[in-house]
Amino acid sequence: MTDEVWKRDEPDSPCVNICLIHPESRLCLGCHRTTDEISRWPGMTPVERHDIAAALPGRDPGPLRRSGNARARRADRIAARREDRGAR
Repeated sequence: MTDEVWKRDEPDSPCVNICLIHPESRLCLGCHRTTDEISRWPGMTPVERHDIAAALPGRDPGPLRRSGNARARRADRIAARREDRGAR
């Protein structure tokens, strides 16, 4: 897969190409936005985008480590990537 799919016309999108919605918190495990914020992002004003982006670091999408099925293993890989990004 190439990153061509991820090129967007959406200004300042916090998307990190890890798109998986946590079933309890309903937040994306990659960018920590709600599904509503993700869908409305292209039509938001710069002020709205800035306000949401400022709130993202404080959001906790929920538990990331589970065991068992393929979705759980994918969530574990996402958690590892997030930890790697935080260590830089």
